[in-house]
Amino acid sequence: MKWIGERISFKDDKKKTTILIEPENIFWVNALMGAWVAMWLVIGGIVIWSYFALEMTEKEGIAVVVFLSFWLYYAIRVTRSFFWLMWGKESIKIDETALYYKRSLKGYGRAVPYYLENIRKIRLFTPKERSIQTVWEASPWVRGGERLEFDYMNKVIRFGRKLNEKDAKLLYQLVTKKVEERLRKK
Repeated sequence: MKWIGERISFKDDKKKTTILIEPENIFWVNALMGAWVAMWLVIGGIVIWSYFALEMTEKEGIAVVVFLSFWLYYAIRVTRSFFWLMWGKESIKIDETALYYKRSLKGYGRAVPYYLENIRKIRLFTPKERSIQTVWEASPWVRGGERLEFDYMNKVIRFGRKLNEKDAKLLYQLVTKKVEERLRKK
């Protein structure tokens, strides 16, 4: 495996190129996210327990159910982000016929093929500096922030979560070079 940037490794064979993108691994961010997930689950457990164990009026019961719906939304969202930080990977495989993209947790995930002849306009996406989008995507509880994209049959496919500008440019160069090489061989 060769490394480009801090989080991107690749292996280049005659028939295929495999690229792995790992999430940022910052200990204190992972520890805080883990503590937040644990705290959030404990809060939800206590509220659920009190809903069933305590006598409430109808309005209080409705308020608790509304709170729990918001709680569940954020519990799922934050837990998924935490799992992504701990065990997530993006993998890209480029062979003679397709670019396969897979987001996986501990190896589990589904590779989706994107046939090379249908890929159009591979481009680098960088949000404006000092914008709300830049701040939002930098936060650890957001899994998005993809930096590369291409058009595929009237859809925009994005990958390269939370890459810095240098790593995104290196990945862009590698992916465009390998896609063009494979298309020329056909």
